[in-house]
Amino acid sequence: MVRTGLLPTVATIADSESTMMKPSRSLVDERGPWPFITQRVFGDSDGSTHIWSSRHHRKGLLVGVAVGAEGFASTLCRCLWSPRKLNWWIGTIFATGSMLFTLASLLVLSPTVARAFALDAREINIIYFVGSIAFTTAAYLQLFQAANVIPPNVHLSSSTARRKLFGWRPGDIGWMSSALQFIGTILFNFNTFDALVPGLSWIEQDFVIWLPDFAGSILFLSSGYLAFIETCHQLWAWKPDNISWWVVLINLAGCVGFMVSAVLSIVLPGSPHPEIASIATAFTLQGAICFLTGSLLMLPEMAVHSES
Repeated sequence: MVRTGLLPTVATIADSESTMMKPSRSLVDERGPWPFITQRVFGDSDGSTHIWSSRHHRKGLLVGVAVGAEGFASTLCRCLWSPRKLNWWIGTIFATGSMLFTLASLLVLSPTVARAFALDAREINIIYFVGSIAFTTAAYLQLFQAANVIPPNVHLSSSTARRKLFGWRPGDIGWMSSALQFIGTILFNFNTFDALVPGLSWIEQDFVIWLPDFAGSILFLSSGYLAFIETCHQLWAWKPDNISWWVVLINLAGCVGFMVSAVLSIVLPGSPHPEIASIATAFTLQGAICFLTGSLLMLPEMAVHSES
């Protein structure tokens, strides 16, 4: 018999004593992309097996939860409003930032619509900036969550209850992914804020706008791939029946879109190339739509894999 309940995060610390590693529980197997461990199998003396997964442990979710058609409908309704859950705030705030980036990109690509609403380039850049603040807020909440998760081999009684604002867990793939993403969002804050400054030369634009965008996109792409392999437990896997896999895959596609956009956004001396700028904005739009989709999928992921 396999029991697939997962070790909860600090968010459910009151319930974790019974599921933390017991003296009678032994490690049967572990796997993950080197140098990280993303899945462990524990065996009990009664012959039962407990599966631990890094992403689900970090987010306080359960593994292998199945819901029927009737249960799925109620699950979707429940996920729309769960303000007591940190995962709900992370998903909704990420979705808010993604919607703002989507809106701003559409306005850039549709100048006629922007003019109809009396929006100029600076006001559209303000939408990008506000969206970047939402990204940073959600990214910090995710980092805070990863910094305070209880390791699977630590007894609750021996674990401190003190909250860590950032933590330092470079051996934890979930923390690494969250930390890289958080730093990337801060760079996007600088990038989008500096875009509000008028009259910059091409070299100034590259230094204060493009460079933070490029560096932030690299960090986003690294973070997205770490989250992907954390869920796959290997460098690549095809798991279309797993909602967590869809979340990280779509987010990774968004990171690729932002990366391509950043590469194309470099400002060169000489005449501007509006067609290249439009392509770059189109990739920003693609990335934002992917992030919006991935963020919204985090809500049913939370509901499906949480205890009722």
